[in-house]
Amino acid sequence: MDLSSAHAGGRNPGIDALRGASILMVVLHHLALRIPLRDTALGDILPRRLLDALSYNGYEAVFVFFVVSGFLIASHSLRRWGSLSSIDLRAFYVRRAARILPCLLLLLAVLSALHLAGVPFYVIDGKGQSLGGALFSALGLHLNWYEGRTGWLPGGWDVLWSLSIEEVFYLGFPLACLLVRGRMLLIVLLALSALSLPLTRAALAGNEIWQEKAYLPGMAAIATGVLTALLVERWQAPRRTARLLRLAGGLSLLAVPLCGRELWASFGNGYMLVLTGSAAMLIAGLQPGGAGAPMRALGWLRAFGRLSYEIYLTHMFVVFALVALYRHGGSDVRSGFWWYLPLLALCWVLGALVARFYSDPCDRAVRRRWLGLPKADAHGLQAMAAGAVSRDRG
Repeated sequence: MDLSSAHAGGRNPGIDALRGASILMVVLHHLALRIPLRDTALGDILPRRLLDALSYNGYEAVFVFFVVSGFLIASHSLRRWGSLSSIDLRAFYVRRAARILPCLLLLLAVLSALHLAGVPFYVIDGKGQSLGGALFSALGLHLNWYEGRTGWLPGGWDVLWSLSIEEVFYLGFPLACLLVRGRMLLIVLLALSALSLPLTRAALAGNEIWQEKAYLPGMAAIATGVLTALLVERWQAPRRTARLLRLAGGLSLLAVPLCGRELWASFGNGYMLVLTGSAAMLIAGLQPGGAGAPMRALGWLRAFGRLSYEIYLTHMFVVFALVALYRHGGSDVRSGFWWYLPLLALCWVLGALVARFYSDPCDRAVRRRWLGLPKADAHGLQAMAAGAVSRDRG
């Protein structure tokens, strides 16, 4: 995260834009599964490869979130405590709980009420599934494993698979840092984890859901972000090198959705290392001193990034509402692309409302209560909290 005073609240506008692009891909993906963009009239004028790249890379976007999350958590910890071996466990866990739990608990309450009311799209009716099982797995940090055993949950619940991975990481990360006190040993272990991504995915090929949502691949992406934070702590890229990192990272990230078939044919599961490595390069090039002034034209994308957690958890309510209206109106797929315009606006509005009137006040209240922070300090620190999300992945 940008530590310079030039950016309000200590935010890094480049990373906000990266998170915004990632949450955008997740949101588009979930509507495209129900209103295929390539089947609309846009398919007559735009390349199918481009439409597929916009529609079906939400999973990869979640792994970019994992890299960003690992980077932010590690860099915040380094700034706050000086080294990862000096993390204050209580403060670390309180900060993460303040950010994650209020939205999670509210979402579970709303989803449970919709299930009990029998609202379409929200009823848990899969074989071996139940409301109690879904709640227990979400609160027990293993909803990903629950889906791997029982099948897909309704979309509003399904987004929580990535949160289970991140929550387990948040629980174990500070303990690992305190136990592995040597910096070089920690770097070696993180590097081994990061490089294991294609191997752990390949080993889980027998179960499609579990292969996508298992802990170890997600942890490998998070480890890549932590390694990036340790790198930029000691090495500030010169401006020219930073530009090269941004260019290489950005082009490589674009290659994953646009040339995914070719990358898979060449590297198999190794294409995921292209994804996480590209995100790491881009993040390293976006650090203070290397990045120029933020582009004003990308302000809307940064706004999505700042609300990525809230949007990730709530966007399925918008998706399902629009799909219901689409079907009620006759399901004209040729004009289906029009539904994507209100989708983005409504997802942002809903996320902004949740942040403004619920998650931000809860975050500040928990920090004041359990960390003893003055009201003004809690407000300022909340703006610097690391976003999870993905969110989405998503």
